Amino acid sequence: MSTFVPIQPDTAGADPRSTAGPAPKHRSATRRLVTTELRLLSREPFTLTFVLVFPIVSMLIIGGSFGTQPDDAFPVNPSHWYVASYFTVVIGATGLIMLPVHIATYRERGVLRRFAASGFPRWSFALAQLVVGLTAIAISGALLLAVAAPVYGIPSVEDPVRVVAGVVVASVAFASIGVLLGTMLPSARAAQAVGLLLFFPSFLLGVGGPPPAVMSDALREISERLPLSLANQAIREPWLGIGDATVALVAVTVIAVGAMALAARRSAL
Repeated sequence: MSTFVPIQPDTAGADPRSTAGPAPKHRSATRRLVTTELRLLSREPFTLTFVLVFPIVSMLIIGGSFGTQPDDAFPVNPSHWYVASYFTVVIGATGLIMLPVHIATYRERGVLRRFAASGFPRWSFALAQLVVGLTAIAISGALLLAVAAPVYGIPSVEDPVRVVAGVVVASVAFASIGVLLGTMLPSARAAQAVGLLLFFPSFLLGVGGPPPAVMSDALREISERLPLSLANQAIREPWLGIGDATVALVAVTVIAVGAMALAARRSAL
């Protein structure tokens, strides 16, 4: 893990009597913090493995395991089913593993206290981490689609508006969950353990595992209620034209609002 050095506010030449000075100062520092955080995250092998490598390798393996013809289990091309699904895997890996481990590492080392002592409000760090999470999702998702394109092809987007809405809401929801978990868990090891426990059941049951049609009734009932599964439905169904996923989109929106509110409250403590 790279060592974080809090960015000191640039106060040179500032008019101490100005009441408008702190806001631009904090905005500038937050932008620099985002840039620094992206650079530091790129040096962490655990993060790169789970956010960049794992979804792509898994998609390449399972995407070619069921052929290309729709059947009773897959209402569309199975390869396209998994290409759309694994975009959600990127979102889940970022929110449940990358951000919690990264933030908990800072918390464990006392970086957050030094950050607050350097003159920045706690919310600015949480905001920077949210932006970093959304950026990581955008980059990793684009890379996954770039790899999928020559191998399986990228499925046509049947309902672009709903797909974009699903991606945005799901990304905000899981990035906020990641910030929340990172501010709650006491150490990077704890964050890694909790993140993996949350991620893999959701991954296997709701996104990257077998299709719901071949699951038992009990497993299907569980999988349909998992937050990551709801996010997947909100993205995959309008993408492939197999449903509008209105209920899933509303549910993920509620999760996003709740997670953002809790993450903001935790970050202000």
